[in-house]
Amino acid sequence: MSKYDDIINLPHHRSKTHPHMPVADRAAQFAPFAALTGYGAAIDETSRLTDERAELSEEMLAELDGRLSEIAAQPGKTVTIVRFVADEKKSGGRYVRTKGVIKKIDVYKRMIFLESGEKIAIDDIYGLSD
Repeated sequence: MSKYDDIINLPHHRSKTHPHMPVADRAAQFAPFAALTGYGAAIDETSRLTDERAELSEEMLAELDGRLSEIAAQPGKTVTIVRFVADEKKSGGRYVRTKGVIKKIDVYKRMIFLESGEKIAIDDIYGLSD
């Protein structure tokens, strides 16, 4: 006779007041915890690369102005705009290609308004094409 014979064949106890914990939650009790909250996100942000803003030459600026004049004379024209978008968290940014129909070019505010509602600063434009 063993010392556990009186309890060995009893049914497993289930609480009537508390719901049964799922196995995944039980395993999570023993998982390691993050001692430095946000450290992984900070490392990811630091390792994220950005592009430097390219300075346009006088020739490129003149060509861009000419293209803008051509486009202003043709309202409703679909164009592809390559522009620089500054990063909100670190120096630099990235170049974004946007295709859309031009609704209006405001030379005083130096903005291009697309029919989609998007506004693009003329000073951020790197290139224009049909």
